[in-house]
Amino acid sequence: MQKRALLSVSDKTGIVALAQGLQAQGWEILSTGGTFAALSQAGISAKQVSDITGFPEMMDGRVKTLHPAIHGGILARRGTAHMDELAAQHFGPIDLVCVNLYPFQETVARGAPDLEVIENIDIGGPAMIRSAAKNHEAVLILVDPADYPLALQAEVLPAERRRLAAKAYQHTSKYDAAITAYLSGESDTLPTELPAEMTLQLSRVAQVRYGENPHQPGAIYRWGAARGPVLDARVVAGKPMSFNNYADADAAWSLCQTLAQQEQGAVCVAVKHANPCGVAVAPDVKRAWERARDADTLSVFGGVVAVSEAVDLEAAQSLKGTFLEVLIAPAVSSEAVEWFAAKKPDLRVLIAAKSERISVLDVRSLTGGFAVQERDNRPWDDIHPETVTTRKPTPEEWNDLRFAWAVVKGARSNAIAICKDGVTVGLGAGTVSRIWAAERAVTNAGEKARGAVLASEAFFPFDDVVRLAAHAGVSAVLQPGGAKRDPEVVATCNELGLSMVFTGSRHFRH
Repeated sequence: MQKRALLSVSDKTGIVALAQGLQAQGWEILSTGGTFAALSQAGISAKQVSDITGFPEMMDGRVKTLHPAIHGGILARRGTAHMDELAAQHFGPIDLVCVNLYPFQETVARGAPDLEVIENIDIGGPAMIRSAAKNHEAVLILVDPADYPLALQAEVLPAERRRLAAKAYQHTSKYDAAITAYLSGESDTLPTELPAEMTLQLSRVAQVRYGENPHQPGAIYRWGAARGPVLDARVVAGKPMSFNNYADADAAWSLCQTLAQQEQGAVCVAVKHANPCGVAVAPDVKRAWERARDADTLSVFGGVVAVSEAVDLEAAQSLKGTFLEVLIAPAVSSEAVEWFAAKKPDLRVLIAAKSERISVLDVRSLTGGFAVQERDNRPWDDIHPETVTTRKPTPEEWNDLRFAWAVVKGARSNAIAICKDGVTVGLGAGTVSRIWAAERAVTNAGEKARGAVLASEAFFPFDDVVRLAAHAGVSAVLQPGGAKRDPEVVATCNELGLSMVFTGSRHFRH
């Protein structure tokens, strides 16, 4: 009996070559719509599905393959009474199904109107894929052009057929997850309460040599149709990115963009092990980098740097003498790229991607599950800082308090940031005690703490941080407030002549 293949694809990559190969081996080819047109144009003899079903395509193509002649031909189990039933209806078996689906995710990603998005929900395609995958012992199912050559082999082993079936169900599962996310609004806005069920639709975008350590396999994945400034960044110079490079670059760019939205001038953020170690704002990138570097020359070694403005040759050359892992910027001049390639070949230089569709959810792994929350994206303009001490901050201190608030929000808890004139002079992060974080920040700052401001991402349970800050010369302090001993802490500030501002907004980051 002549074998029959059903080809119906949205992505027509490789489909003509597959059809030519099948035709050369004597297969009968069935097809639909645009695929039929592409095959006919290539001189390939094919039958339209409507010739098999006896019914024309209906409703602008919404109904064309949903017919027993198609699904009976796919689902019939060979060597059983199913074949007699097919024959009684004058239907024939279908031995190969090659289908990929309407470009739903791509339509969503380019911001198409809702009506167009809905029309790109494929119905017949997933049904054929699932039918063929269910009957994979007899029907070869292809959803990926990379697998097309298998169809031209003399024999496809059962294990390979089963692999293709699993791949097919993964294909439809991913497709359904994208539709679910779109219809439930997970892609764009977040309800006040997270849904009872959630699908993490992940597709690999980059393979890395290993994870955090050499014994851990690792890869980078996209969540649904979301784009990311680092995830989709263009590497213009240097080595391939590592697992830790991605994590640190994402943290650096996120804080850099937060500050760029609220500060005037160029911003530079240096990150080490997911924590900021030097942050500065200046009139230009070169000066911003130099100020951020000089804030902690020890920690910035081997770090990841993000800048908010384009990197030219002069700015690139200012990085000479400092070993860095990654530099990410919105643009890099061709002269700068050439200089990096010649003088710092190990430095990964990234041009950040524009990110119109960023997930609003923050997902962290647990053993056996995930913790999910809305991202902490509250801007300075969304809070209402209140001075709670007798002494009020000066205009210069207010500028530094706003700057410090953004920096400390980007650091791991417990976190303290001491800043002056738009640059971090002392940072303490990731400690189990707030006073330890403050001691680290004060030690890091040294004499630069005099006249500086201090910000904490969470409230002070005691007045010990305030006393330490005053002794170091800090003049103004910012914290969320809300502790039982707030009156004692405020009284200590008044006693020591410090300004204190409550934001009413905590920013834990574990």
